Amino acid sequence: MNARDTNARLVIAIDGPSGSGKSSVSKEVARRFGLAYLDTGAMYRAVTWWCLESGVDLDDAAAVVAATRSVPLEMGTDPDEERILVAGQDVRAAIRGDRVTDHVSAVSTTVPAREVLVRMQREIIRESGNRIVAEGRDITTVVAPDADVRILLTASEAARMARRGRQLGAAASSNLEAQVVGRDAKDSTVVNFTSAQDGVHLLDSSELTMEQTVQGVIDLVIRDTDTAHDGAAEAPDDTGAAAPEEARQP
Repeated sequence: MNARDTNARLVIAIDGPSGSGKSSVSKEVARRFGLAYLDTGAMYRAVTWWCLESGVDLDDAAAVVAATRSVPLEMGTDPDEERILVAGQDVRAAIRGDRVTDHVSAVSTTVPAREVLVRMQREIIRESGNRIVAEGRDITTVVAPDADVRILLTASEAARMARRGRQLGAAASSNLEAQVVGRDAKDSTVVNFTSAQDGVHLLDSSELTMEQTVQGVIDLVIRDTDTAHDGAAEAPDDTGAAAPEEARQP
């Protein structure tokens, strides 16, 4: 397989904890290779928003599962144009607020609800023609264990906290540590995204810039798709594809 062949299957699965840089890195890698992009974490957030708006009792697992099955969710896969609609409403901003962040683990730790979303995620991957970068917490092990490249992107707790604080800026809440570390602790009870499984590359971005991390992923993609021998092992053309200034640090 040639990683630069625009007709070849290329599924890149990237897992990692909050603040590891997986979203910004995944988007940029998708741009560089001309792939679709899927943020599975946003799907859990969108379902959580739907539950809260619909008055669903998040302590009622059966109700959460029913809401997950019925949610009118539309996910865009263009890395340059985020599109997340619930019942036709743009929820991109709403799902990133404290209200959803404080409750999303109620959905993500409900195993039958995860199973519903996993099926949706696999369908999105198929609809992309199996040319996609999918990121989340269980992509390498559950959603796409047969992905062509599987990476666990991690970083130290201090680095992750600092990045999330910079990302939120003035909107950073006083319970940032609970949102970052606490949610990881809750979600890790149902899915392992803290250690690389067999066949999964571990990439620690604690001391790396955004560009260095992107390049690290690209190098792994090229290695795993076995292109080094034919001269196609250089990074894909990134002309005009530089990351926005605010995202230089993952």
